[in-house]
Amino acid sequence: MSAPDSSQAPLRQRARAASAQELEAIPWLLVLTPEQRQATIAQLQVADAEVGERVCKIGRPANFWFGVIDGLLKMSNDDSSGPAITFTGIPPGGWFGEGTLLKREAYRYNIQALRRSVVAGLPIEAFHQLLETSISFNRYMLNQLNERVGQFIAAREMDRISDPDLRVARHLAALFHPQLYPRVGDHLRITQQELGYLVGLSRQRVNQALNHLASQQLIRVEYGGVRVLDLNGLRNFPAVPLPKQPSPLRG
Repeated sequence: MSAPDSSQAPLRQRARAASAQELEAIPWLLVLTPEQRQATIAQLQVADAEVGERVCKIGRPANFWFGVIDGLLKMSNDDSSGPAITFTGIPPGGWFGEGTLLKREAYRYNIQALRRSVVAGLPIEAFHQLLETSISFNRYMLNQLNERVGQFIAAREMDRISDPDLRVARHLAALFHPQLYPRVGDHLRITQQELGYLVGLSRQRVNQALNHLASQQLIRVEYGGVRVLDLNGLRNFPAVPLPKQPSPLRG
């Protein structure tokens, strides 16, 4: 992954108002009243993140609720004091960081662009204003947090999976989550190299895994991306559980 241009102005300084097409890509705007939507749109900011550029950084205060209009981001703990872990990828339609904003904490993870991406941000005070005034937004946020808990439980399980095909299947299924990433649909623009960054495998091994999943008619590899043919099958792959590894002998 190439490094961002260090001579470029920080992402926040490049922010602009969202276009009409970009606003249509923000799913939660639909749950607001016309008055709330108008006031919220006036505070939304959009910026283009270059490959390798960080949207959030560990230790910095959370000032925005972020979402992906287009592109692909990676959530990880790179540069932290612990072992490097990639938590998840964030495709179009995904919004993240609500838990950190609710607690008004600093970020405990990095968010980095895997490809050139369009990122939207809602200031923290506007976020809290919606929580205080909109029942429908609260319901949306409750569903978001509930699905997020399940996502991170699954991510912990994925960290313990050694089988490469199973790792790719689980990560792909997570990227097609209809609640967290409603704009993905059944086709995701992603390269094998990008998927390798998320899964922690080489591009060649990801290619083998994708071919295996395609042979099971769970996905179809298309130019520039992957199409899911059977999401439930992908989530439950393999149909026959893998044999458990024998426990090491203890003295």
